[in-house]
Amino acid sequence: MPKLSGRIVVASHNAGKVREIGELLAPFGVEAISAAALNLAEPEETEATFVGNAELKARAAADASGLPALADDSGLEVFALERAPGVYSARWAGPGGDFNVAMARVWRELEKRGASDHRARFVCVLALAQPNGAVESFEGEAPGHVVRPPRGDKGFGYDPIFVPDGHTKTFAEMTPDEKLPLTHRARAFAKLLAALR
Repeated sequence: MPKLSGRIVVASHNAGKVREIGELLAPFGVEAISAAALNLAEPEETEATFVGNAELKARAAADASGLPALADDSGLEVFALERAPGVYSARWAGPGGDFNVAMARVWRELEKRGASDHRARFVCVLALAQPNGAVESFEGEAPGHVVRPPRGDKGFGYDPIFVPDGHTKTFAEMTPDEKLPLTHRARAFAKLLAALR
């Protein structure tokens, strides 16, 4: 697999996700360009796994742009909800992408089950696709638990209800410097870098 260098397409239209991946790539002198900036269509996520969706998005972006493409599929798994919302994490936010709706649903579902187990984890699969069709995937996780009410105004998605293991702040209460090393994305990225070395 070629070294990470030059320009790479981040196959996402989610500004928070693109920014986070861009920050992970910056120390390597790699310029991250979002799929949105290149007007690339977002393929429908038809796979039932994080790996399947990440690879599908990376391949589509590499094919359309002629550049290496990095796609991430990630989500929140709540153990008492049989790991839901999982690959449907974004869909729980509805057509308007309102994560307040999604976070409220997590707690509604936990209450419905009378669940006292609030353990959860964020999962991220990063897929790196080359224009020649080669693709490799790397998985990272951030274990923790969900809390309510939502706390903090930094971060995005489910960050305001997620507290990583060993900490008391939610991801949304942490500065980017505090949060980034603890994330599922950073851990998947570390595996990707190890493979590229």
